[in-house]
Amino acid sequence: MSAIHRICGAALFATLATGATAACAQATVVRYGQASSAARSIFSLPIVVAEREGLFQKEGLDFRVVIPIPGGSDKMIAALHDDTVDVTHVATTFLVRAALAGSDAVAIAAEFNNPIYSLVARPEIGKIADLKGKLVGMADPAGSIAISMRKLLALHGVREGDIRVKTIEGTPTRLNCLRRGECAAVPLGQPQDLVAQSEGYRVLGFSTEAVPEFLYTVTAARRSWAAANKDTVTRYVRALAASFRIIRDPQRRDAVVKAIVDTTGVSPAIAERTLALYFEPERKVLPRQGEIDLAGMAQVLAFMGEAGQLKAPLPAPERFVDLQYLRLAGVR
Repeated sequence: MSAIHRICGAALFATLATGATAACAQATVVRYGQASSAARSIFSLPIVVAEREGLFQKEGLDFRVVIPIPGGSDKMIAALHDDTVDVTHVATTFLVRAALAGSDAVAIAAEFNNPIYSLVARPEIGKIADLKGKLVGMADPAGSIAISMRKLLALHGVREGDIRVKTIEGTPTRLNCLRRGECAAVPLGQPQDLVAQSEGYRVLGFSTEAVPEFLYTVTAARRSWAAANKDTVTRYVRALAASFRIIRDPQRRDAVVKAIVDTTGVSPAIAERTLALYFEPERKVLPRQGEIDLAGMAQVLAFMGEAGQLKAPLPAPERFVDLQYLRLAGVR
């Protein structure tokens, strides 16, 4: 339940809360779709901080996170169409595939850019070439994680046919495969890659070694719904932009660390190391205010073309985004 939802419920019973009750009655419900694999991961950080700081409430939104059942990265755009959610967190590759299949979904704000994924292996595996013939747990083969990992493996002379692959959704689930001894190596995001290192597992390489900067996850909405709810979408984007400013503010570091700890279950030290990895120095992992980099979207399309998922000529990146809400929210 969102903070404003809790506050509104209490206000209805307050004898002197006429103003609060009126404000609650006017609050606009926004249902935000989130895959179960993202809900307890670092990729939920912008939303978690926005909720904790009351940023959606300040914009007059009754913000509610919805995890579609069955959930998964490939289900998020479908949830927009079956009226399960209004806006959704989604990886750009899945957005592109859905749009090319006829969906009118578009990105309205960036959530994560240029993610750093570590290829983490059992301690006895010393280098990437040692993975030949072994089982590697991968994300969805059509997603940008798998694409970047295949590029990293190829950089070290390991082709797709040289390994056995098991598709595993979500960083926490892939870490568990490694811990059980079933997977020889898996790609992990933060903070689980740092946790794995502390447990003795070995980092063999990073996705950023093999791929240029790209646009990883976004908030998407249907064009038709967004056009009919322009003010609501603008207020959502404005709250998200404020969340990124807090995440980047050194004076608010303790609050952001706590958000990571509470969401992912890691120690404060691991949470601190995660933020240091992103910002010391600046690695452009997070947007500054939710701005969408069209060059980053173009790189996603290039990845998909290289992987044989798109045919030339590649579509223009502008086809998959609508920048008007960022402009209306004052984000440049």
